[in-house]
Amino acid sequence: MRVTVSRKAHFNAAHRLYRKDWSAEQNEAIFGKCSNPNFHGHNYDLTVSVTGEIDQETGFVMDMKVLKDIIKDDIEEAFDHKNLNVEVEEFKTLNPTAENIAVVIYNKIKPKLQPDLQLSITLYETPRNFVTYSGS
Repeated sequence: MRVTVSRKAHFNAAHRLYRKDWSAEQNEAIFGKCSNPNFHGHNYDLTVSVTGEIDQETGFVMDMKVLKDIIKDDIEEAFDHKNLNVEVEEFKTLNPTAENIAVVIYNKIKPKLQPDLQLSITLYETPRNFVTYSGS
């Protein structure tokens, strides 16, 4: 029997959506206010979902304390109150869109899980704008 367990988390971060190889006008046309050269911020909400078989001994899909610690150490510590473009290595060359942030979060968490577990990341940039990435 496969079950999905989820943990919510939160971080605040600033970013700027732009491409260095585009003109200021082209960045403005595509990214609008999100291309502000002085950056802008979001209060991101994150849901990390793990799907797998229930362990017959523990009754867990995975220990939620372990998942909590992975999220805290690898995501919240790395992203919270940071300028993503400037302070987070992955985004020095990757545009920090919600889509790309979700993929980076997935890639940071997936290697920490048992290989038979499936992972899904849902990242809310605003209460109405969110992305989901499941590794495919």
